Amino acid sequence: MATSPNLVLALSLLSLLFCAANAQLSANFYSRSCPNLQRIVRTAMTQAVNNEARMGASILRLFFHDCFVNGCDASVLLDDTATFTGEKTARPNANSARGFDVIDTIKSRVEAACNATVSCADILAVAARDGVVLLGGPSWTVQLGRRDARTASLSNANSDLPSPFSSLSTLISSFSAKGLSAQDMTALSGSHTIGQARCVTFRGRIYNDTNINANFATTRRASCPASGGDGNLAPLDIQTPNSFDNRYFQNLLTQRGLLHSDQELFNGGSQDALVRSYSNNNAAFNRDFAAAMVRMGNISPLTGTNGEIRRNCRSVN
Repeated sequence: MATSPNLVLALSLLSLLFCAANAQLSANFYSRSCPNLQRIVRTAMTQAVNNEARMGASILRLFFHDCFVNGCDASVLLDDTATFTGEKTARPNANSARGFDVIDTIKSRVEAACNATVSCADILAVAARDGVVLLGGPSWTVQLGRRDARTASLSNANSDLPSPFSSLSTLISSFSAKGLSAQDMTALSGSHTIGQARCVTFRGRIYNDTNINANFATTRRASCPASGGDGNLAPLDIQTPNSFDNRYFQNLLTQRGLLHSDQELFNGGSQDALVRSYSNNNAAFNRDFAAAMVRMGNISPLTGTNGEIRRNCRSVN
């Protein structure tokens, strides 16, 4: 049976629209539309990390908290309004998620160079990579082409983000639900080689856990009382808190993981051998971490005609 030219054209247009709406991420997505994107982000992140080394960890955490809630869509950046509740007040984010002003600065510079072109989701992905590199960690090719969500989910932020009190099995399940393996989970947990945590997240560990180095617990109790001082900070890696290295895993071998969920990775379970491997081989950790970051960045991105390119990362257009 002959097919009419009009039908062929219609099918071709539908095919193009389908492909556009389901486009894959690519490393050169902005090579023509915003060729200076990488330089702009790196310059701003260099300034931010030079001003406060902790910011590298904060931006990395922000990216993680974005991707684990409905995918890497910049939903975590949205402010609450009178008619909209975002993710910033979710239990894992309230009083701890930070770096929003740094993303704002980068966004304003990118907008000046490439108006309405680069998504906040992609800016956050590149900034997270650069923060790691600036603190001595590995680099990786960031896949680009994400678009920004027009909504967010407080309930999903509360339910999907792993807790610092989680067991190993819960951690593995949480990451598996996002398409990430147990090895990915352990490698990504190595991001705790930088940054700090609030007393409220590790109080139970230093006062109640038994698989903890006694001197380490005593040191941490000095700034984290049994009650009060919830916001007091302690480094996640007691050795080199501002250097991205494998000392985090070395700490686990001596029961000096700050969070309960940290020490769960080395506590007679399935990840013990991998933790030992990373503690002895920084190159292996860097390799697996970089690969896991790429996989995490591929969690349910909005592409093609889905979502939007926000002009302001804090609000929908």
